[in-house]
Amino acid sequence: MAPPIPSATIERLPRYLRCLIDMSLDAERASSDQIAAAAGVNAAQVRKDLSFVGTQGTRGVGYEISDLIHNIRLVLGITKSYPVVIVGAGNLGSALSNYEGFRAWGFEIAALVDNDPEVIGTQVGDLTVESSRRLASIVKKRGIRIGIITTPASAAQGVADQLIQLGVKSILNLAPTVLKSGDGVGIRRVDLPTELGILAHHLSR
Repeated sequence: MAPPIPSATIERLPRYLRCLIDMSLDAERASSDQIAAAAGVNAAQVRKDLSFVGTQGTRGVGYEISDLIHNIRLVLGITKSYPVVIVGAGNLGSALSNYEGFRAWGFEIAALVDNDPEVIGTQVGDLTVESSRRLASIVKKRGIRIGIITTPASAAQGVADQLIQLGVKSILNLAPTVLKSGDGVGIRRVDLPTELGILAHHLSR
């Protein structure tokens, strides 16, 4: 049995993947130094991380980019399409639903839902905003695997609870609050004000 991949390595693999996809437009091979420079880490860390994905570089030649992209996708589990529902059709939710970059990574925005009668039925890109009352039907019929929450903080936990109850085990939380979940459910939180606060701290030093 292969050794488990460290969580820190898993955190860096998507960064390598993005860099490699960009590199593949102009090159067939890349050295660990080139990948490191693009990803903002050191070359030794790159070589150590990539040793977990089953692709070995050749001294003086580097890595075959297409093989590396394929193997990283296998490790991350993004070799197939994942239907996604966005809950909250405000500015952020609407902007995300229009982001074309998700499709290249195997994420298909299958639905955008909201509970505001004035928003329901409006068009956002290729999607029509649907009522959050239809969430159960949407998850079941469209095979939703991932939920993205862009609601106000006060509604986010209730949305998360509903998604979990409907069998959605992976949730990206962009609401400004910490969500609780049970075992077997992965919730990732992205809090933009917090990230800006960290940047402000570095500026003040």
